[in-house]
Amino acid sequence: MKLNLIAGFALAFLTVASVTHAQDAAKPAQPTTNYDYHETFGPPFYTKNGTEYRAANGEPGPKYWQNRADYQIAATLNEDANQITGSEVLTYTNNSPQKLGYLWMNLEQNLFKLDSRGTAIVPPTGSRNWGRGQDFDAGFKIKSIKLIGAKGAETDVKYSVSDTRMQLFLPKEVTADGGVVKLKIDYSFVSPDYGSDRMGIQQTKNGKIFQVAQWYPRMCVYDDVSGWNTIPYTGPGEFYLEYGDFDLKITAPAKDIVVASGQLLNPQEVYTPEQLKRWEAAENSEKTVVIRTADEVTDPKSRPAGKTELTWHFVIKNARDASWGASASFIVDAAKMDLPSGKKAMAISAYPVESDGNDAYGRSTEYVKKSIEFNSAKWFEFPYPNATVVAGITGGMEYPGIVFCGYKARKASLWSVNDHEFGHTWFPMIVGSNERLYGWMDEGFNTFINTLSTADFNNGEYKNKRGNDMHRMAGIVTNPALEPILSQPANLKEKNTGILLYFKPSLGLTMLREQILGPERFDFAFRNYIDKWAFKHPTPDDFFRSMENAAGENLQWFWRGWFLNNWQLDVAVRDVKYVSDTPSKGSIITIDNLQKMAMPVILEIKTTSGKVSRITLPVEIWERNSTWTFNYPSTEEIESVTYDPDKVLPDINPDNNVWKK
Repeated sequence: MKLNLIAGFALAFLTVASVTHAQDAAKPAQPTTNYDYHETFGPPFYTKNGTEYRAANGEPGPKYWQNRADYQIAATLNEDANQITGSEVLTYTNNSPQKLGYLWMNLEQNLFKLDSRGTAIVPPTGSRNWGRGQDFDAGFKIKSIKLIGAKGAETDVKYSVSDTRMQLFLPKEVTADGGVVKLKIDYSFVSPDYGSDRMGIQQTKNGKIFQVAQWYPRMCVYDDVSGWNTIPYTGPGEFYLEYGDFDLKITAPAKDIVVASGQLLNPQEVYTPEQLKRWEAAENSEKTVVIRTADEVTDPKSRPAGKTELTWHFVIKNARDASWGASASFIVDAAKMDLPSGKKAMAISAYPVESDGNDAYGRSTEYVKKSIEFNSAKWFEFPYPNATVVAGITGGMEYPGIVFCGYKARKASLWSVNDHEFGHTWFPMIVGSNERLYGWMDEGFNTFINTLSTADFNNGEYKNKRGNDMHRMAGIVTNPALEPILSQPANLKEKNTGILLYFKPSLGLTMLREQILGPERFDFAFRNYIDKWAFKHPTPDDFFRSMENAAGENLQWFWRGWFLNNWQLDVAVRDVKYVSDTPSKGSIITIDNLQKMAMPVILEIKTTSGKVSRITLPVEIWERNSTWTFNYPSTEEIESVTYDPDKVLPDINPDNNVWKK
């Protein structure tokens, strides 16, 4: 029996081989290809199974946990010395299953010390990820750290500072599964003039503008992936932070207006009666209402009388950070935002007279309002009471409920920076990915949603008129000299970060939405990812798994080619023949995949009579082939066959995309 089976298999093999050989002999010679279908569609992309913390479907598992950091901070601004002095009460909750005998905190201001690691890696040509050659008394000055006991007693805590991190040695371990420790930290620092394009001081004719960020010792994240996340802050990577509530009291000269993350709790103490009336009008207005006009900036009556200092009290809840701005030069305007739930929220802009005008920050609040309303309706509702833009030295930087933008921005550039920085509300403020490791999960995702909000704004007022010519962009985003997207930001050439953190991931999601899944399936899956990971800490695997499960599609070939590797796409239309050499009986079309990436195929076929039709072929044609031959039901001669006629796929070689009669 076995011998007969083997003989049968051998006969079948010889028969198939003979038929295949005969078919191959009828085809044109196949060109040399770099495509390896087993590599592209090969062994499973995921190397780990789902766990009780992170499920196989890309959602948080039944035992997912994350720790919490709540802050009460009182800070005072000394404008003459550019110094911020603060006292921070930190309540840290350990929800992990491990006891913690020590804690790690971030001290990002130490980046600007002349002996920091970040300073050491700045090239002679400079870097936007540091300062601008300023030599000053930089870094945090930690005055004291106290452990606050259950009855309020304070005990000194031993600590050690290492570059941009600080380790705290607790006298007693914080218990697992909900243990709490309360600390008081007194500190100060001098603000850099230009701080890594994330904060700084802008001089204007009516006073300094302070954009203040990374302004308090912040908890490092302790998670189920890496334990303590203590990668030093050297500039290129951004932040990874725990969620919590923030209670902020900021004392500044009375001539200043202060804006910050969250809700202002004492407006009657810091604004004039007339300004309070204007705020009330703005809360109910679809159009921008000016709270403090350009003419009032130099009018002492536009500030409360009889005070040398004022304390501004803000609260923001369930946020991963908080920041603020202060200046005597601020014009302030605002309007209400219409959110899906009907929740009350406002768009606010603060800017100097140098930024005023109908083509500049006079439209800033309009831009913020429309951007946030679009993304709230499309993806997930804006979670904060206010969305405030501060114009200053920073080109563009995002924080919960507040963003810093360049004061010279105008027209499309102002729309773009406002839209982008507030797009970060969704990534990473709501979906709290690790920016220090995976910058593309916030910058790239945000750049992608910006394309949709920009297309929507005023029926495309600032939409890219050139469109997305993927053939033109393919040579840029898949250049073999580039690192893969799945690289740490600090491990990329600085000149490549714009492509690899912003542009290429955004293009990948656009292709996934428009060419692979379709808008309906993509939007459902993307919303599902945002919803499941809102105010949590996803990894790339969580994103990839979540999209696959919600869309019902195995996308490992796509993740592998576009994100894990820097592969290229080159599909050629090789040949057209006719069945029995008779055009009316149908055509036989052959295409080749010449590079390592696979994508679905779009072909435009034009016959000699002028008839034009489109066909699409699924990506699975490349699952076990580098060449694909198929029948097309033509009834006349074919004039031309064009691959990717609309240039929506990243093909690097348009020269072989067209076969002509």
